[in-house]
Amino acid sequence: MNSLNDVWNEVLKVLSKDMTPTAVKTWFADCEPVDIEGNTLLIKVKSEFKRDIIYPYFGETIRGVLSDLFSADFDFQLLLPDEADNYNEHKPESGALPEMAGYTFEGFIVGKSNEFAHAAAVAVAEKPGEAYNPLFIYGNSGLGKTHLLLAIGQYIREHHPEKKIEYIKGDEFTNQMVKALKQGTAEEFRTRYRNVDLFLVDDIQFIAGKTATQNEFFHTFNNLYEAGHQIVITSDRPPMEMTLLDDRLRTRFEGGLMADIQPPDLETRMAIVRNKAAQLGLTLTDEAVELIAGKITNNIRQLEGAIKKLTAYTRILGRTITEKDVDTLLEDITKDYSVQPEHIIRETARYYNLRVEELRGQNRSKIPTLARQIAMYLMRTLTDLSLNEIGSEFEDRNHATVLSSIRKIEDLIRTDPHMASTIRSITSNINAT
Repeated sequence: MNSLNDVWNEVLKVLSKDMTPTAVKTWFADCEPVDIEGNTLLIKVKSEFKRDIIYPYFGETIRGVLSDLFSADFDFQLLLPDEADNYNEHKPESGALPEMAGYTFEGFIVGKSNEFAHAAAVAVAEKPGEAYNPLFIYGNSGLGKTHLLLAIGQYIREHHPEKKIEYIKGDEFTNQMVKALKQGTAEEFRTRYRNVDLFLVDDIQFIAGKTATQNEFFHTFNNLYEAGHQIVITSDRPPMEMTLLDDRLRTRFEGGLMADIQPPDLETRMAIVRNKAAQLGLTLTDEAVELIAGKITNNIRQLEGAIKKLTAYTRILGRTITEKDVDTLLEDITKDYSVQPEHIIRETARYYNLRVEELRGQNRSKIPTLARQIAMYLMRTLTDLSLNEIGSEFEDRNHATVLSSIRKIEDLIRTDPHMASTIRSITSNINAT
C-alpha cells in the first residue's frame, strides 16, 4: 500500500462486495483514515451511533482486510471528531523503525525475481555506508521492497544497537516538514534527519513534484552521504521514470546501486506459500501449494493473505482441509487475484497501440513481434500456464517458439533498462484491471 487512502480504499472495496452502494455510503462515506499507529489503523467516524454499528457488524471484515494487506495481525480504532483532532494535535512523530513480525532477511523468500535486490540489501546491512550508498530498491507494490528496507534496519539495530536509525515514508517527510515550518521548529526537523547513521525512506515517489520537499530532502541526502552514513530508498519506479523528480535528486539516486524487484515466478510463489503455511501451522499437500501459487500471481502480499484465509477456514472447520476444500475456497479467494491470459494480451496490445488480433496473429513487423514476445513472457511469469498452453493463445505457436520469445525478453530485461521499465508498466496495468 502506498498511502492511508490506498489502505482505506482496499477496505471499502471488500466491504462493497457484500453491501449495496447505498449501505456503503450510509455507513462509510464520511469515515476518514487518520493514521497507522503500530499495527492499528485509526479511522475518524462522525458519530457515536455509527461507531456502535461499525464495530460489531463490520469489525471482523475490516480486521481481516487489514491483516491480509499487511501480512500481520492488524486492528482498527474508530475515533470521534474531537478524538481525531486531539490525536492529530499530539500525534507521535514517525521515524522509529516499525516492529513488524517477519520483516527479516530470514523471512524473505529469495528467487530469480528478487535475488539481486536481496543480495544488495544484505551487503548494505553488513557494511552500512561502505557497500552501496545509496541503495535504491524499486518495483511494483506488494513485491517485498518494504520488507527488505525494514530487514536492513532490523539487522543493523540487532548487530549495531549504538547506531541511530530513522525510518520515514515519502509523504510523511513532506507532512513533517510543513508542520515544522508552521511551528518554527525547522531546525529541529533538519537535525533529526541529518544526524542519523541509517536513513530508511519508503515510497520516495511521493516527494516528486513538491519543490520545497525535494529541496529539503536534497540537503538532507547530501549531509548524510558526505558523512558516509547509509541511505536506503524504495520506490514503485526507477528515478528515470519520475518525470517530476528534481534532476539533482535523480542523479544522486542513480549514482548509488539500483536494484529492481520483479513479480515472483511460479517456483518462488510456491516457496512463499510453503513458508507462510509453515509459519501459520497450515498443512498443505504439494498439489494444493501449486494450485494456490498458480492462481495468485499479482503480488506476495495477496499470496500471503490467501494463506491466512485458508488457515482461518481450517480453524473454523476444526480439521485439516482437503484439496477439494482448497479448490473450493480459492474460487472466492482468487477471483480478484488471478491474472487471465486475455488480460495480459489486452494490456500489452494497448501499451503498443495494437489490436488484439495483431498481437495474437502472424504479423511479423517489429512492434507486433516484440509485443507478442512480451505477452508470452508475462504469461510465463504471471500465470501457471505451460509453454504449450501459452502457445495456444497465439494461434498455436509451438513450444520452441514460446521458449525462445521468453528467453529473448529475459535477456533484454537484464541488458536494457527501457525493457525493464516497459515490463513494469504493463504489469502494473494488468494488476489494475
